[in-house]
Amino acid sequence: MSVVVIAEAGVNHNGSPARALALVEAAADAGADAVKFQTFRAAKLARRGAPKAGYQTANGAAGDDQLAMLTALELDAAAHHAVARHCTALGITFLSSPFDEDSLRFLVEDLGVDRLKFGSGELTNGPLLLAAARTGRPMILSTGMATLGEVEDALALLAFGYAAPAGAGPGRAAFAEAWNDPAARGLLADRVTLLHCTTEYPSPPDDANLRAMDTLRTAFGLPVGFSDHTEGTVVAAAAVARGAVMVEKHFTLDRTLPGPDHKASLEPPELAALVSAIRTVERALGDGIKTPRPSERANIPVARKSLVAARPIAAGEILTGDALTAKRPGTGRSPMDLWDALGRPAARDYATDDPLE
Repeated sequence: MSVVVIAEAGVNHNGSPARALALVEAAADAGADAVKFQTFRAAKLARRGAPKAGYQTANGAAGDDQLAMLTALELDAAAHHAVARHCTALGITFLSSPFDEDSLRFLVEDLGVDRLKFGSGELTNGPLLLAAARTGRPMILSTGMATLGEVEDALALLAFGYAAPAGAGPGRAAFAEAWNDPAARGLLADRVTLLHCTTEYPSPPDDANLRAMDTLRTAFGLPVGFSDHTEGTVVAAAAVARGAVMVEKHFTLDRTLPGPDHKASLEPPELAALVSAIRTVERALGDGIKTPRPSERANIPVARKSLVAARPIAAGEILTGDALTAKRPGTGRSPMDLWDALGRPAARDYATDDPLE
């Protein structure tokens, strides 16, 4: 199965529906499998006075607080419908991350999305995750800022939400029971993909900790991918070599635009280069069977050696170490046969460099 490449448009449209459509086109042109936006109502996401993150202030995000910043970055329902239609027309999957229950219902009931994506900040938002699980939709869950225990708590809640009857009462005891239920855990395996992530924009490569993907995979037995916030494409491509089944990467039409995420985003040519690199890496991973590859078979006789006479040898002469050596081409007896040949009589006369029979 090919690695799923998600081009994260996020809020890099800066509130412009036209720019959102252009982002869809850029993602499709780059060869991404999906383009992802963010669906929210600012007043439901942040209260007045909620401070912006340091990177949001540094990157020129508008507004004095999160509420003002987010209000400027909303896309209305009409813009969402236009973006979803444009995705369909261009053959790229539309995804969006809801941040409140109204936005979740809009994505599921109005836009009919097949899959939900939740950012790292929602990992502990139990009510929203429970509402999402009760839709039955498959889910991609980012795990930035989280401990392994917090990821387990979220998954236990999702297991309950997917498996429990609609009227079942939620709570930590109910979540723990679902976590220990093989049938509920099986639903997680079918529906949930975890994304390892470092929540900083841009994040230092030293904090990428790609080995944490192995930890998540071993701990939970779920598909694991990588949501990359480092600069450039190297770490994302390395994640594929580490076994990521999905890679998410922010992109923008112009990295110099003001806004919270532009600086940590790829521009369209870089996004195309990342998609190309990921496809190369996944082909290079191969099938894991250690055997000569088709491209190298013709070089076996050229590069390997055969046993040959190191000097003239008379028929019947007992072969000794000084009589034999290994030389190219590798079309005769393997040098690994040397010790079986020693001490045996020569079958015929050999001139120097004659292949040993």
